[in-house]
Amino acid sequence: MPLFRSCYTTRTLTQLHAHLLVTGQHRSHLASTKLIESYAQIGPLDSAKLVFQTFPRPDSFMYGVLIKRYVWHGLFTEAVNLYYNMLHELTLISSFIFPSVLRACSGSRHLDVGQTVHGRIIKSGLESDPVVQTSLLNMYGEASYLSHARKVFDEMHERDIVSWSSIISMHIRNSQAIQGLKLFRQMVTDGHEPDYVTLLSIAEACGELCLGLQSKSIHSYTITRNIKSNDNNTLINSLVAMYGKCGELYTAETLFNLVSTHCTSSWTAMITCYNHNGYFQEALEVFNKMQESKTEPNAITMMGILSSCARLSSLKQGKSIHGFVIRKHLDPDNNILESSLIDLYANCGKLTSCHKIFDTAKNRHLVSWNMVISGYTREGMFDHTLDLFKQMMSCKISPDEFTIASVVSTCGNLNYFNHGTQIHGYATKTGILNEFVHNSLIDMYAKCGFVNIAYNIFNNMDHKSVVTWNSMMWGFSYNGNLIEAMNLFDHMFLEDLEMDEVTFLNAIQTCSDLRHLKKGKWIHHKLITNVDRYIDTYIDTALVDMYAKCGDLFMAQRVFDMMSNKSVVSWSAMIDAYGMHGYVDFAISVFDEMIKSKMKPNGITFMNILSACSHAGYVEKGKFYFESMKDFGVEPNLEHYSCLIDLLSRAGHLDDAYGIINSIPFPPNSGVWGSLLNGCRIHRRLDIMNRIQENLEKIDDTGYYTLLSNISAEGQDWKQFENVRSKMKTTGLRKLQGCSMIQTR
Repeated sequence: MPLFRSCYTTRTLTQLHAHLLVTGQHRSHLASTKLIESYAQIGPLDSAKLVFQTFPRPDSFMYGVLIKRYVWHGLFTEAVNLYYNMLHELTLISSFIFPSVLRACSGSRHLDVGQTVHGRIIKSGLESDPVVQTSLLNMYGEASYLSHARKVFDEMHERDIVSWSSIISMHIRNSQAIQGLKLFRQMVTDGHEPDYVTLLSIAEACGELCLGLQSKSIHSYTITRNIKSNDNNTLINSLVAMYGKCGELYTAETLFNLVSTHCTSSWTAMITCYNHNGYFQEALEVFNKMQESKTEPNAITMMGILSSCARLSSLKQGKSIHGFVIRKHLDPDNNILESSLIDLYANCGKLTSCHKIFDTAKNRHLVSWNMVISGYTREGMFDHTLDLFKQMMSCKISPDEFTIASVVSTCGNLNYFNHGTQIHGYATKTGILNEFVHNSLIDMYAKCGFVNIAYNIFNNMDHKSVVTWNSMMWGFSYNGNLIEAMNLFDHMFLEDLEMDEVTFLNAIQTCSDLRHLKKGKWIHHKLITNVDRYIDTYIDTALVDMYAKCGDLFMAQRVFDMMSNKSVVSWSAMIDAYGMHGYVDFAISVFDEMIKSKMKPNGITFMNILSACSHAGYVEKGKFYFESMKDFGVEPNLEHYSCLIDLLSRAGHLDDAYGIINSIPFPPNSGVWGSLLNGCRIHRRLDIMNRIQENLEKIDDTGYYTLLSNISAEGQDWKQFENVRSKMKTTGLRKLQGCSMIQTR
């Protein structure tokens, strides 16, 4: 109607409405339909609803206009309800209503209603309408019902670039990038030329699949065809993200730098690139440049920056970013960044702050639960992990493979076999049994001493990655099944299976425990010649330890000397190597060299040097090193005290040793009393033995009861000998049978 063309404001529209009422034209279906549409566009929606409700018998066009406007305002549920009212009142429905109703079903997540609407469309004979088909395609796609969407797509007689782009995008969004690329090839074969919307999806697919060559082809296509997005940045940002995911960081940087003016999305894409490739410090530098350019970040930007801080365990910078988010009101409802903040504080070991954010979170979704649970697991607070898991289950949150793996790992660390088997049963029942969970179960059963169950799980796995093999090798070694561990390594080598640094580390440590020098040398040779030799401090340190324990100190020193990067563990291993063979002066020389190289010793270093002094009887040197621990900020623990007492006891300084025991700031354990007891045996100090008799009775250890009985036998105190053996029998302790091995040629 021409009168409505002059209505640009609510006031003029209200005046026109009054005119229609006075002249009686408001009774016209056309006039009322235009009023509803105009009020919904420029006036209050309530006025549009009022016109609709006061009209005696609205027709399908009126219903369609109001439904369309409800959808436009995001009132999806109201649109669906109005559709049902229309079905009750009318028998004839116009085809133009269905696209809006389908969009409302998608927006309100009422897919069941959408399927009912689809049925009515078929009954109405409108299933071949191109607009209706596109709407059905989008509804099923947004609900991730790919099979339904594909059926609609396959039934389309005419497929335009919009429908092709939609079906391709749906597959890629739902982790079916390969299928998305196949559809893209089919589209091109059918003669359709992709536009920038299609290429956005294809770039995402190439990035997800790390297809470097195809990524460059897509980029080249956009240049040769001069394809640009509406704002000229969206496509470039997508290409930057694509190159970042493919590991082509230099190309991503070059493309980013070609843009003269960067928007928020551009900066965010570059930050994401650096994070994806492990360049977290560089990501923070990009954020600093973004601030210098006066570009305002959004919540997605901050999500990336918080992730950078979390990976770097940079608490100070992370707290600064947290404050920035609060000041800028970037996440006022705390529902976008809460998971990122939980991740930050959990990775920095600040579990109190982590839990505080978690407790105040409005929506505790699975990702948040997993982050808190893994945080407590990482910090060794295993009881808290299990408590959180119980809370999560009571809140009806279904765990995923990451939850199960964390909790199973906790059960292994706590030696909670029964808990572990229950969770194993739950995972089996619910079908959460992928390789990640299986590896955790192998680790848990091995730590609980049930290596046979661990091996059964390993044996029944269809696909075994290098992580699986490593877990099983470690499980055998941990339980003393060293031959079985070495057999697994041999099998991997003979079958040419993938091996990594952990595989060789496990194998070297197994050779070390077996004192199998020949095998250890063979593995060392393979590392150098066949595997491009891993330049790995952990492997080199393990080789030093292996050669030392096998008695080849020359090779141990040679490997140590060739290390380009010596860690505190490497230095400690070399000190221990000389100490265990009685070359205390060499051990001391290595310790002094370590200090000169500015490497700070830790608790293990001092344990090794004290042990070396103990075995050689270097009392004064040992006391000196014990006293110097505080100079390096190392607090002595029970093992250090036990080593010092062993040193003094072996040398006959039993009164000094007993005095130190009485001054230890924490309760002495069996190791401390055992060291003193052994000194009493060596130096026949029965007087001290009698003084500590009450403490010795508290020791629940086979070795020390055996030592007590031997002391009694050596002193021909047969009554005491029988008493000790009787107590061992009563308490269920048995003397462990010793064994020794030699390597034969």
